[in-house]
Amino acid sequence: MASNTKKAEFNAKKQLEQVEDQFQTVQILNEDGEVVNEAAMPDLNDEQLQELMRRMVYTRILDQRSISLNRQGRLGFYAPTAGQEASQLASQFALEKEDFILPGYRDVPQMIWHGFPLAQAFLWSRGHFQGGNIPEGVNVIAPQIIIGAQIIQAAGVALGMKKRGQKTVAITYTGDGGASQGDFYEGINFAGAYKAPAIFIVQNNRFAISTPVEKQSAAKTIAQKAVAAGIPGVQVDGMDPLAVYAVVRDARERAINGEGPTLIETLTYRYGPHTMAGDDPTRYRTADLDNEWEKKDPLVRFRKFLEKKGIWNEEMENEVIEKAKEDIKEAIKEADNAPKQKVTDLISIMYEEMPQNLEEQYAIYKEKESK
Repeated sequence: MASNTKKAEFNAKKQLEQVEDQFQTVQILNEDGEVVNEAAMPDLNDEQLQELMRRMVYTRILDQRSISLNRQGRLGFYAPTAGQEASQLASQFALEKEDFILPGYRDVPQMIWHGFPLAQAFLWSRGHFQGGNIPEGVNVIAPQIIIGAQIIQAAGVALGMKKRGQKTVAITYTGDGGASQGDFYEGINFAGAYKAPAIFIVQNNRFAISTPVEKQSAAKTIAQKAVAAGIPGVQVDGMDPLAVYAVVRDARERAINGEGPTLIETLTYRYGPHTMAGDDPTRYRTADLDNEWEKKDPLVRFRKFLEKKGIWNEEMENEVIEKAKEDIKEAIKEADNAPKQKVTDLISIMYEEMPQNLEEQYAIYKEKESK
């Protein structure tokens, strides 16, 4: 019996080009703060636009002060955030309080604006157990240090939300390096299979510590990796707060309406080192590249837009700067006054019922600490 199967010619290059052509970068504001995509403008009033700018300015100051505190030995682990404010804060701004954030180690700002106390953020940086004691009603977990692990966790949290009938989403963040991890593929595949209300954000800041994104994957975009999981993927200008907000808000609406997860790639840039633990970005980034991305600074771009609308000025910005400095001063003082961490503290909070081996260790350290 003759086969009726149509014989199609396979063209590998054409196939890839057809996939890649679907992932164009979403942008609303250009580098001069001009609207270039009116149809995509989100429905934000003047007060909301001002609040988003306040948060971005505040977080830039927080980053500067955190770097200074780290150099003074007053903080522990710290991953700079300057340059990624639009990606981080506009995405969080698109959420509701009931939504759940599963952050990576660079995503402390989203936690803070979701309700996590600043003093506890400083304690987390110091490795103090109270830094991981999330207050009731603040829907975040402590930042994940293992690259990509939070992606699988987010898929699970989102599935739990779906099974409970909640109209909420779980959102998680990683960098471009995280998209090279097995956990990334497992997480988006699981969430896609169960149509879990999850939003996966990959903040493509061009370098996974020191490895250029072009050497991490043959894919032209990270967003296109969504195709294999059968979920929507979108690439957005991560230096454009309006575009980030619009894309995340749309993903959230589709998720709570039962349409499943979305993978979002934000094209962004970290101006500082990967972390303050000895990384030197001048070894793998050129001055020309730094200068190119400095012209795309999200604060400068958004400031120009708001000033043209007549709803932002230097006086308002200075007020935010002074407020940030005062808050940071009070928060670090509160962190300094936290009880000194003891080994017995860690042992006692590890299990509901302490196993025998820890009981023995607890007794040993209790005796040492009493001397």
